[in-house]
Amino acid sequence: MAAETPPQDLLGVTPFLDYDHPVVREFVGRALDGTERTLTDKAVSLYYAVRDKLHYEVYGAALSRDGLKASAIIERGRGFCVHKSIVYAAVCRAAGVPSRIALTDVRNHLASPRLRELVGGDVFRFHALNSVYLNGKWVRATPVFTKLLCRLYGITPLEFDGSADSMSHPYDSKGRRYMEFLHDYGDFDDFPYELVVEGIRSAHPALFASRYETAGGSLVAEAADETGESGQSGLRAA
Repeated sequence: MAAETPPQDLLGVTPFLDYDHPVVREFVGRALDGTERTLTDKAVSLYYAVRDKLHYEVYGAALSRDGLKASAIIERGRGFCVHKSIVYAAVCRAAGVPSRIALTDVRNHLASPRLRELVGGDVFRFHALNSVYLNGKWVRATPVFTKLLCRLYGITPLEFDGSADSMSHPYDSKGRRYMEFLHDYGDFDDFPYELVVEGIRSAHPALFASRYETAGGSLVAEAADETGESGQSGLRAA
């Protein structure tokens, strides 16, 4: 675990945070567009790039070692919290911001009926987010759910200013219970592959279509079916 690692030692390339890869470098370059920025400005810009430029999708997600490298995730253009947190940790380090991956268990009250069935309820093991070191302190950031998905599920998108923790709201926009944090595993220097992937597979076996890929489907389509709203037109922008 990374809690004892000095921030200055959390800037390096790792097997999963492969920001030396051209694909990751290009993603960072587009997000920061070459302008002079503070480290906080960089972390905030990269937060929104990861949140809204990578599509959030729990279905058809790659969970092999190669598929969970930041470069592979960016090339695929989508993934769920684990994938997006890996990318955010990598791009922050590329920009000079010390970063870690944080892992928790959560209860998600607004999961679709099909996802609840595949997961086996509303408790999700190994929900991932990030910790970044800015202005002398660690803050948590959750660059996970896109604006489109939040709109379809009636959730207020999480914002991040680099000074305060950005974590999932306990209630949705209508006052219904949304997400509860049940257990915090702490923060990790690199993605702990065996712990997370084997942990998810053990807790949620029906979620897997094969050993290294989750079942097919679309969260956007499931949400649109429930609300009667078409999400496909905004999918590319989400």
